[in-house]
Amino acid sequence: MSQVKAYGAEANDADLKQLDIKRREILPNDIHIEIDYCGVCHSDIHQVRNDWKNSKYPVIPGHEIIGHVVAVGKEVTKFKEGQKVGVGCMVDSCQNCEACDEGLEQYCENGMTATYNSPDKHLGGHTFGGYSEEVVVDEKFVLNVSEKLDIKAVAPLLCAGITTWSPLKQWNVQKGDKVGVVGLGGLGHMGIKFAHALGAHVVMITTSPNKSEDAERLGADEVLVSKNDEDMKKHANSFDFILNTVPVGHDVNPYLNLLKRDKTMCLVGAIEPLKGVNGGALIVKRKRLAGSLIGGIQETQDMLDFCGEHNIVSDVEMIDMQNINTAFERIVSSDVKYRFVIDMQSLKN
Repeated sequence: MSQVKAYGAEANDADLKQLDIKRREILPNDIHIEIDYCGVCHSDIHQVRNDWKNSKYPVIPGHEIIGHVVAVGKEVTKFKEGQKVGVGCMVDSCQNCEACDEGLEQYCENGMTATYNSPDKHLGGHTFGGYSEEVVVDEKFVLNVSEKLDIKAVAPLLCAGITTWSPLKQWNVQKGDKVGVVGLGGLGHMGIKFAHALGAHVVMITTSPNKSEDAERLGADEVLVSKNDEDMKKHANSFDFILNTVPVGHDVNPYLNLLKRDKTMCLVGAIEPLKGVNGGALIVKRKRLAGSLIGGIQETQDMLDFCGEHNIVSDVEMIDMQNINTAFERIVSSDVKYRFVIDMQSLKN
């Protein structure tokens, strides 16, 4: 084992601070990665503050990891020292269930191993994430990253990117489809970029008219203000797909009314109870309300390859590790466009 510097919280009401953690020695199929950048996800805040009532302390967050390979196990074939790589929201799964066999490790029937706050089958205790100097990961869960892209801005693709890419592909969004993206934040801004790159007619659906200029800059063809009842009526029954990125419980019924017959709205943000859903909105035109987690490893690699081909990255604001507590507060206040990324060199200094 090796000891490395990290940033984490020792209780749900504690600030993040520097801690020392242990990383395992590399096994035959492992990749040892020195972390260069790590994105900051709202999930990091939920876990640190135990909002989902499943946190294990100390929590070392971070599942949007970009780094370079410093060593490989003797049986590794896909990676070499010096290579730029990524690690996303999971670092293991059973590899034997139906979901894993289908490349859907995120839905592993025996439970995926999350990059942090999951049982650590190697060291015991629980896993520690990317707010740290280094990480050791099985090569099956390490991703190739195109060096044609702005590497620091690739980091949020490992969560915000794949979270929005996966449902767009699952529901087969194609050129010419009318696609709505509800909410313009870390997830929503990636949803707009991807839907635009796939050739869809993209409508940003927001409660805030002042987001129109930014939405159009990101690739939206038009903006629909959901508080405007007349405009909502004009768009009724016209959408082929709606990606709903709102991160809290809310009334989904007005958005369901926008869908065509047999079309789907997918939730990717609200991991909590919703307000009452009107069954009539679903039944009358056989509409669907669905949900989606991240994506499997191959799908995540496909997304990264697509980004390399189309020059797609997240809009990021860089911070030093020592400013993470302020960044958390700014995320809660929606004061970031659109993802923070930590320069991990600041931890090593």
